[in-house]
Amino acid sequence: MESEHLFILPLTEAHIPSLFEAIGNDPEIYRWLPFSAPQNLEEFSKVLEGFIRDSAAGIRVAHAVILKEGDRPIGTTSFLDLNPTHNSIEIGSTFYSKEFWRSFVNTEAKFLMLSEAFEVRGVERVTLKTDSLNQRSRNAIERIGAKFEGILRHHMRRPDGSWRDSAYFSILREEWPDVKQSLLGKLQEAKNR
Repeated sequence: MESEHLFILPLTEAHIPSLFEAIGNDPEIYRWLPFSAPQNLEEFSKVLEGFIRDSAAGIRVAHAVILKEGDRPIGTTSFLDLNPTHNSIEIGSTFYSKEFWRSFVNTEAKFLMLSEAFEVRGVERVTLKTDSLNQRSRNAIERIGAKFEGILRHHMRRPDGSWRDSAYFSILREEWPDVKQSLLGKLQEAKNR
């Protein structure tokens, strides 16, 4: 997948060192993720190698998010919960270098992922979820046009053993044309700044 500023490519082991360099082990980046902040490249590699294994097993499609300028890996995102029976997919395991928080990156990456989901894979529904306490992520998900569906209580264990309630959002195929136009508008606004 390719846009004006980004490539979204299948995640490979070759991306891992550059991704660790970009993302590092800042606890704030990992605060809401379902795994503890990796303390070094070896721990980071184990997480992303798990994503790659899941992709090979057909239960995930992991991607590296690459900034075209400098051909620089800056994050990761995945298709998860691949459900051909119900023609649905989830976009998740998305995290970026803090340098790109509140930038064009998430909007542009989600535009590419949603375009792939609806226009190439032909899904009926895309799900996005986050820790119910992660207001920054919830705002970002709503900003791209997903509808809030509700909270799954005690849905997952956090790395510290506490229970996470997950906020669920979705975009349906019939909503995609309007969501697409809104995202294109947001990308144009960012370009004009």
